[in-house]
Amino acid sequence: MKKLILSTIAAIVLTACGGSTGSSTDSTPTLTAPQATTVAETLALGRPVIMAHASGEIIHPHSSPYGYAEAVNVGVDILDFDVQLTKDGVLVVQHDLDVDAGTDGSGNVIDMTYDEILALDNAYWFTKNCTCKDKPETDYIFRGVRTGKVDPPSGYAPEDFIIPKFIDIATKYPKHMLNIEIKDVFPNAVPAAKELARILDEIGANDRAVVTSFDDKVIDEFRKIAPTVELSPGRANLVAWFVNNVPIPYGMRILQIPTAEPAVKFELNAEVIARARADGYILWIWPSESKWENTAGYTELLRLKVDGIDAANPTEAMTALNSFMAEK
Repeated sequence: MKKLILSTIAAIVLTACGGSTGSSTDSTPTLTAPQATTVAETLALGRPVIMAHASGEIIHPHSSPYGYAEAVNVGVDILDFDVQLTKDGVLVVQHDLDVDAGTDGSGNVIDMTYDEILALDNAYWFTKNCTCKDKPETDYIFRGVRTGKVDPPSGYAPEDFIIPKFIDIATKYPKHMLNIEIKDVFPNAVPAAKELARILDEIGANDRAVVTSFDDKVIDEFRKIAPTVELSPGRANLVAWFVNNVPIPYGMRILQIPTAEPAVKFELNAEVIARARADGYILWIWPSESKWENTAGYTELLRLKVDGIDAANPTEAMTALNSFMAEK
């Protein structure tokens, strides 16, 4: 799972939409190698894939239409989402269960209607260096774009700085694979799982989605609802594989793991990657340490022969991938 917290392990050492069309401010050229839409096509590319983690939250406001447009413009393979329901049952793209960290609002998503969510400035606390609340006013470069107080970047509109509906982003980019984490735990997350399954079926995206959750019970429930959608395991099943080499259930083949977590010692290198490959698994890495989230770090991961990177800086990740592919 892309945001795995393996706090139950004492020590494991891993040795292995919104508004406008968008006009990219990033300069990275798109990859010239073939692109893919479905899960099967993507896994058959024969090269590592790059995901835009939460639309690329280091360089774009978290999970924003603007961020997704910019990530698409630099050529990422996969768009990455965290999803949950509003009070009135709208599936939105939002990481935290509350809106406090990134917006000018406060409160839990499940307690707010979509109209209330839509009114928020999703770039309110975004700076070029972090989404944080201790910087000078001038550092908040997109603050006020949502409300019309500040002009948007060229090619964009205020609606590109909202908390978006999942369906709007998924349908705006019909040629991109979707990597989706259902937030919260069982049974709270079951209504969101049901709505996600309904939307994927409605828009014909069952074959271009990978769905995961921290909670394996949520994945179990989603599998009952949408048995043809590709799944990626949650915490318990990944822990069982790491510690006791227990096979991942349901034929799940894509393992999404972090490079490190505070309570657990991880050391990512070729050995664990070889182990995953020997077991028939595909390894997508979430660089959970800042040292990886740059061209040099992504390049190191690619040279370790990971199968994918869920990058918070998709521009530099694509730079690394382009260079890596040119060397081959």
